[in-house]
Amino acid sequence: MVDEGTPTYEDRQASIDERVDDLLDRMTLAEKTGQVTGAFSSDARADPYGSHALKDLESLVRERAIGWVTPFATGFSKHNSPAVVPRIANRLQRIAREETRLGIPLLVPVDAVHGHANVAGATVFPHNLGLAATWSPDLVRRAARVTATEMRATGATVNYSPNTDVAREPRWGRTYETYGEAARLVGELARAEVEGLQGGSDGSGLADSTAVAATVKHFPAYSAPQRGEDAAPNDVSMSTLHRVFVPPFERAIDAGAAAVMPSYSAVDGEPIHGSRRFLTELLRDDLGFDGLTLSDWHGVAFLHRRHGTAPSLRDAVDQATRAGLDVASIGGREYADLLVDLVEEGRVPEARLDESVRRVLECKFRLGLFDDPYVDPNEGQEVVGRDAHRELSLQCARESIVLLQNDGDALPFGDDVDELLVTGPNAASLDALCSGWTVAGLSEAHGTTVRDGLETVTDARTTGTTVTFEPGASIRATTDAELDAAAAAAETADAAVVVLGETWYVHEFGPESVTGPTDEFPTRSQLELPQAQTRLLERVADTGTPTVLVVVAGRPLAIPDESRLADAVLTGFYPGYEGGRAIAEILVGETNPSGRLPISMPKSVGHLPTVHDHRPSPRPLGEDNHPPAYDPLFAFGHGLSYTDFEYESLTCTADRLDPDDDLDVSVTVANRGDRTGTEAVQLYLRDVVSSRVTPVRELVGFERLTIAPGERKRATVTLTPAELGVTHPDGSTVVEPGRFEVMSGGLSGEFTVTE
Repeated sequence: MVDEGTPTYEDRQASIDERVDDLLDRMTLAEKTGQVTGAFSSDARADPYGSHALKDLESLVRERAIGWVTPFATGFSKHNSPAVVPRIANRLQRIAREETRLGIPLLVPVDAVHGHANVAGATVFPHNLGLAATWSPDLVRRAARVTATEMRATGATVNYSPNTDVAREPRWGRTYETYGEAARLVGELARAEVEGLQGGSDGSGLADSTAVAATVKHFPAYSAPQRGEDAAPNDVSMSTLHRVFVPPFERAIDAGAAAVMPSYSAVDGEPIHGSRRFLTELLRDDLGFDGLTLSDWHGVAFLHRRHGTAPSLRDAVDQATRAGLDVASIGGREYADLLVDLVEEGRVPEARLDESVRRVLECKFRLGLFDDPYVDPNEGQEVVGRDAHRELSLQCARESIVLLQNDGDALPFGDDVDELLVTGPNAASLDALCSGWTVAGLSEAHGTTVRDGLETVTDARTTGTTVTFEPGASIRATTDAELDAAAAAAETADAAVVVLGETWYVHEFGPESVTGPTDEFPTRSQLELPQAQTRLLERVADTGTPTVLVVVAGRPLAIPDESRLADAVLTGFYPGYEGGRAIAEILVGETNPSGRLPISMPKSVGHLPTVHDHRPSPRPLGEDNHPPAYDPLFAFGHGLSYTDFEYESLTCTADRLDPDDDLDVSVTVANRGDRTGTEAVQLYLRDVVSSRVTPVRELVGFERLTIAPGERKRATVTLTPAELGVTHPDGSTVVEPGRFEVMSGGLSGEFTVTE
């Protein structure tokens, strides 16, 4: 029974709407602005616009009643242990609940973009580009459930994920955070991540004690920046914006995503953080989003300091708030105080502020924070990185590795490989398997390198393979002595594995303390491997020993020369702590590779843009005088297996249909090999004649099939009018009468949409 003196907002029996209404009525203007303001603390790196030490966070919570705190460093501090971070969260929650007038709990957001990887010992999954290579919404959903569970066990309640950007510019340093280049693939996987994080099949189950609020980012376009430079303008046409970049956000929003984060970039000349056109008219009016909008970290300040659309920070706060932004993620005291002034001056209506505060409070009530905001630190240590979670990470890593090339069936290694050389800068590096948004510099006890993985799997074989290791080179440099040692070891080995690629970085290939000078590889001006790495591969291959190249990177690197040198090529897009074991299992044949490229691999930077769904263009000088419009080194969707799949038939349920009809397309695939394998069946569509120029082909659906030897299975994709429509600059789609072609695995079919 509720005490008569208990305010309604503290009454667990009252509805969320009743509790929010009651609390909002009690709040002062200062308390309201506090709820839409966040702050960040890091003792591990300098922040260009100032950071708050933990004691400053405590003061902000106690004295300014801020509603959001990010007290855990982002990927740099080894001190972020599961024994410490829950206590920090509890300490701040206790101040909010017991030392402020209304006792409003905090939201604690983190960048858990591939597992709760900013906490040492947490389960680290492949980065999104690697998960996209699995083509498995189910794995993404399950990985997100684990991430949410480990987050809540440490006191974190909001995830700045999923990244819902469509990667169209591989020079961009955040490519590995995306689910690839195809809007349909990105949308399906982002939707699955929202569902997993928020604990419900429709993403709405935030009441689950292991659920966190998902934040889809970076709306509406961030991943095609000019020059590949992070946060540079995304100068895309409005029809391309609505055809490529917006649909994945729409799928994630339909899944119930609690929050949306705007892009740092400007689109059509408008910085998104200050654009009512994008944050209100498109996001809320057109897409029907009714949740929270959270700034990217310095997004509001950048309106003044970088974009130049606001003459002062005060004007930037005004511009962002009136555009529709709800929360300044790390605005701190200055943001909150400026917002008070703007409301008191009448520049920002208090009713507009109330809209944002209401959304914040609703999220806190939905997460159950008013009823119990605390966590058990002991439970955090038991949950974070538990064996079952690490096993799922291993499964994800296994299915994320793509076999690009296998000349002469060089893989898998047979029993005749008695001595195996492992070399290369990424062969014995755990950081290189995880990259950014992960605690850097951890001991190898936290995971398995490629070298360790090969030693483990070969030790278990009765044939007794000996694994030898030579560094050969660093990421950027080598010496004659290192090259000579690697070549000498290759001379006596039965096979060699050369592990090359990129190292740990975030955003624009930083920070320098981890990656080295930012004008050196990895950098956006270079997709080719450094000469030192190529020389190592060349010296090993020149010995005549069968040579396998493993590329670990965050982007599709241009490796035409390297692929000619190697007998087989594998790639992993930062496969996480278990990546070394997964790669080793594929090399020795314990796992049949099933990864498929979620992004095209170009032959060089000069071949960019290289995307599967490019649009056709004239050939004024004739076909012979023009290179192919799409000429990748390895195509989108490519990936080999240790078995042989045959596409037997493609059928449509109708050859004529009305513009508002659905159509089922079925593809039958047989396994003609001698071992079970998994095939990602991909369906592409072409509108043969249309009023606007449409892609030569566009991914419209996919399904994974696991097929035993001698077995055949059928994948079925339902095409809706949304897939058939021509997209116009205003975002509308129109299904036009005419002929359409569907394609899968070398097969094709046709149907006609009638008048």
